[in-house]
Amino acid sequence: MATTHDQTQADQGADYLDDTPTDLYAEGGPTADSVDGGAVYTAGGGDWDDIAKDVATLGAERIVVNMGPQHPSTHGVLRLILELDGETVREARAGIGYLHTGIEKNMEYRTWVQGTTFCTRMDYLTPIFNEAAYCLSIEKLLGITDQIPQRASDIRVLMMELNRIGSHLIALATGGMELGATTVMTIGFRERERILRFFEAVSGLRMNNAYVRPGGVAQDVLPEHLTQFEEELPALRRGIGELEKLLLESPVLKGRTVDVGYLSLASCMALGITGPILRSTGLPHDLRKDEPYCGYETYDFDVVTRRDMDAYSRICIRLDEIWQSLRIADQAIARLRASEGQPVMVADKKIAWPAQLSVGADGQGNSLDHIRRIMGESMESLIHHFKLVTEGFRVPPGQAYAAVESPKGELGVHSVSDGGTRPYRVHFRDPSFNNLQAASAMSEGSLVADVIVAVASIDPVMGGVDR
Repeated sequence: MATTHDQTQADQGADYLDDTPTDLYAEGGPTADSVDGGAVYTAGGGDWDDIAKDVATLGAERIVVNMGPQHPSTHGVLRLILELDGETVREARAGIGYLHTGIEKNMEYRTWVQGTTFCTRMDYLTPIFNEAAYCLSIEKLLGITDQIPQRASDIRVLMMELNRIGSHLIALATGGMELGATTVMTIGFRERERILRFFEAVSGLRMNNAYVRPGGVAQDVLPEHLTQFEEELPALRRGIGELEKLLLESPVLKGRTVDVGYLSLASCMALGITGPILRSTGLPHDLRKDEPYCGYETYDFDVVTRRDMDAYSRICIRLDEIWQSLRIADQAIARLRASEGQPVMVADKKIAWPAQLSVGADGQGNSLDHIRRIMGESMESLIHHFKLVTEGFRVPPGQAYAAVESPKGELGVHSVSDGGTRPYRVHFRDPSFNNLQAASAMSEGSLVADVIVAVASIDPVMGGVDR
């Protein structure tokens, strides 16, 4: 005869035997012919019946689709997990980490100067901005922000604005390609090539330049470099005009982008979204105006905004910003013409890279004149050169944050020093990482085809996201 305790267990849905685990969801309890004294249960439907009924009432099946990480419309190795109800996106989630390079960790094992060769590879479409933000944070730690030569700041501004144009051209080109406009892609890449030729002439590299250094820049911009770019300017302006004609009044493009990828100002503020996405809500937030650096407060330009908060308005903003960047570049070139011969590196020889990286006759390495002077005329210079290049300079203990307005938004760098020749920690606030949060808000409730447009309007680069 069952005890009160046994009966209680039976009332809860299972008969109870000594040392037998209780299962409130089992049906029928243990049988008399239990094997080796163990309990045998028969599972009933219960919960699953209710779930099946709920699914049946929906009237349609939902499927989960993986878009990426290998997909031509994900701007790299971005993975989007989409829950679809027919053609409608009910839920969208971004999966990242497929391009993780460990750049931030690797920088802890290199000198402060060597760090530029790592961070320049993060957002590989905006290398100059990565380097500039990193070096500005180091200069804050060193306390030499006000000692940077004006010519070096003007060179940084020129290189950053040309890099902004190149990044926006790629955003427009790849976005056009994803919508089927191949001509937009070919024009965008063609015009970017003009800028890359200038970068190669100045720094020796088309991308991943490692050109901006703590205290200044690696080498001067020569008059022939400026002349080379000025000869390209008329063709560059003409090409940008062609892009505008192809994009802005195209009924097909407007039909695909107007009122698509909508994101309000409140959503931008909640998610920490910056750059063209934020300015498409009408808020003129731009660090070049709000928190100037590199002397941007002395340049004449406008912060472009729109109010439609959709993918089309972001296309318009990027085109307008290209024209504003050309406007700034013209001013920077004029200043560099006037300051020819002035230094491009801080005067403190304990920090300054000891050589202009002017190349020899073979196009590689330092010039023979510089090598002859360092190695043949001054033993102290040779020792100092060796020590600075191999060991690096020491940065006082502390931490600093510096931010620049990259083509995608606020690019911030938090640098921490323990007083050594290497960073204790460097962390980057990459705008692509923050802006990707908007992918869900822009996509949910829209069609699958509109996901492509929404992601293109964010313009993420996964090298900056995963780093």
